[in-house]
Amino acid sequence: MKHTESKRELAVVVMAAGQGKRMKDPARAKVMYELNGRPMISYVVDLTYELGAKEVIIVVGYQREVVAEYLKRSHPDVQCVVQEQQLGTGHAVMQSEKALKGFHGDVIVLSGDVPLLTKPTMENLAGHHFKTNAVATILTARMEDPSGYGRIIRNGDGFVQKIVEHKDATEEELKVREINSGIYLFDKLKLFDGLKHITTDNTQKEYYLTSVFEYFWKHQWVVSALVADQADEIHGINTVEQLEQARAILNSRNRR
Repeated sequence: MKHTESKRELAVVVMAAGQGKRMKDPARAKVMYELNGRPMISYVVDLTYELGAKEVIIVVGYQREVVAEYLKRSHPDVQCVVQEQQLGTGHAVMQSEKALKGFHGDVIVLSGDVPLLTKPTMENLAGHHFKTNAVATILTARMEDPSGYGRIIRNGDGFVQKIVEHKDATEEELKVREINSGIYLFDKLKLFDGLKHITTDNTQKEYYLTSVFEYFWKHQWVVSALVADQADEIHGINTVEQLEQARAILNSRNRR
């Protein structure tokens, strides 16, 4: 894989603490909903193995015992850490810091409800990250209809200078079709340095992972982005309908 050329190791943090209230079954953690007979978390963890990650940290919360027990059987090498309260994506990643104390390299952040991501896409992301000497690299997608998604605003050199939420975007920014997938690769030291400087000063009173980018830009560190070849890879699953769409995509891939 490309990252081995640079002798930089990869760790992966998978956010898997959510309940998935829109999935219509309050008794089940969202990542345990099945896709073709397997919980969707298993597809995400399989990917971390394919990438040769040195450390795989799963952040569990809702129904944590069920998720951790399943992973102990299916992927015994992973380490589960608990997010006691769900206080946002930044807070979820903070829970992995202790588990990654001895790790030196770069950290991929994935979500346990994004099961369609592939190895080639993530290898391309890692290659781009190392080639651009970025402190962080964002996987993006171009959407015909980007409504509701955070937009990626690039500077003249092609690096990311801003991520703007749909509701906060100007008329000009709303024309941008490149969106943030929520899949990232970070320099580990810069990530945890940045997480120490984010706050809950927002309407949700949560620690947003995207807030670390403000800290990076303040220090004029490079944030790069790579557009995924297939936008369907980055879709998160929040509803039963989206689960069915993911099943159809997986089945068509298998047929190919």
